[in-house]
Amino acid sequence: MEKLLFDSWETLLRVFILTVSGYFLLLLMLRVAGKRTVSKMNEFDFIVSVAVGSLLASLILGKDKPLADGLLALFLLILFQFILSWVSVRNKKIRMMVTGTPRLLAFKGVLLENEMKLERITKDDILAAIRHKGLRNISDADAVVMESSGELSVMIFSEDSDDALSDVKADIL
Repeated sequence: MEKLLFDSWETLLRVFILTVSGYFLLLLMLRVAGKRTVSKMNEFDFIVSVAVGSLLASLILGKDKPLADGLLALFLLILFQFILSWVSVRNKKIRMMVTGTPRLLAFKGVLLENEMKLERITKDDILAAIRHKGLRNISDADAVVMESSGELSVMIFSEDSDDALSDVKADIL
């Protein structure tokens, strides 16, 4: 029962050293990897973030793994994420595979029910996004798009131009 609350001063010192060094080394790796690593996340970024958090926790609390092993695993995860994002910027097929495609959910005031079902979005979700934009009616929004990050974008066109929709998946366009 004694070890449940306190093991030893050595264990506490190890956790302290690993937490501080792991935190600052992870921060350094993320700065080197760039803003993309911690920007609005798509599914791939989310998975990498969860894996990095899990690795850091295992490194800090695991008694059988040296710091170098954990840091190598963290470095490799961030390196793979950096390489994949670098490649996806240069290759549209890879980008589509990694980040997905934005999907049109409403156009010119009309809700696209099939698209909404595919993305599991309700009318209430779209109304909330429209209100957040400061609009009062669905018809005030020229387009509502679910971005690759899962965020809803509400668009109001100043002209008949819809260049911003060129990469959006929709049968209506």
